[in-house]
Amino acid sequence: MEDLSTLADVALATCSVVPALDADERSLIPALEALGLVAEPRVWDDPAVRWDDVRLVVVRSTWDYSRRRDAFLEWSAAVPRVLNSVPVLAWNTDKTYLRDLEAAGIPIVPTVWVGSDSHGGRFQLPEGQLVVKPTVSSGAQNTARYGPSDHDAARAHVERLLTDGREVMVQPYVSSVDADGETGLIYIDGVFSHAIRKGPLLRVPGSSTDQLWAVEDISLRTPDDDERAIAEATLDALRWAREELLYARVDVVRGGDEGPMLLELELAEPSLFLTLGDSAALRLAGAIARHTVSR
Repeated sequence: MEDLSTLADVALATCSVVPALDADERSLIPALEALGLVAEPRVWDDPAVRWDDVRLVVVRSTWDYSRRRDAFLEWSAAVPRVLNSVPVLAWNTDKTYLRDLEAAGIPIVPTVWVGSDSHGGRFQLPEGQLVVKPTVSSGAQNTARYGPSDHDAARAHVERLLTDGREVMVQPYVSSVDADGETGLIYIDGVFSHAIRKGPLLRVPGSSTDQLWAVEDISLRTPDDDERAIAEATLDALRWAREELLYARVDVVRGGDEGPMLLELELAEPSLFLTLGDSAALRLAGAIARHTVSR
């Protein structure tokens, strides 16, 4: 089969739906070029692509991994050098990592974990509005919000996911998101870069999207002090030193009087909204350059 890759220093791993990256990710290419590094997008599961001719593989928009997580992790272990690292990818691509962070004292959105042993209705749903999603997912795929009168539909959703061999998480819908959205705090090499506001995705009961990802309402945001504090504590609670992480996005929501809670920690393929943060693409390019020469 013809080799479709060309000579490059850095491969920006993506998926076949966005083979040329989106506009935000593409801003990295000229930023790296300014530092003397040639970067190009490569589709992670394309058999015609070689990976042994690059100095570093940076995981970016591999947003279809959740359908084939085992294959994705096998690929990440086979490429010469990848960031974030294989252990980080393996841990972070299953949302049960939230259990580890909760055990470390990080306040998370309360979660009911439903495994295969709960098949046949052997699980209890919390009251009120709910969010149901699989523990391995990205881009709000297979995720839905249910009202108090929709619990039969929520239970059916859980059963469908269990039948498909997937573990499930059920969380209360955090109503503050409707007005305030989520805050995503973005870190580069363990240092805070910028933050964004993500508007509500689950506006009505039912699945948020049938596509690879849901369309998001994104704007720049200055995080509150307590949001910044929970993000810093989350990174400090990891088994990896924060400077080992090329990038991280910490998504938090406000839980009323309880203050901010961790919704997700994104270390695998998060959108980093580089074009919103002042010089963010240059900062990430500089971090990639440092990791490239430290090989």
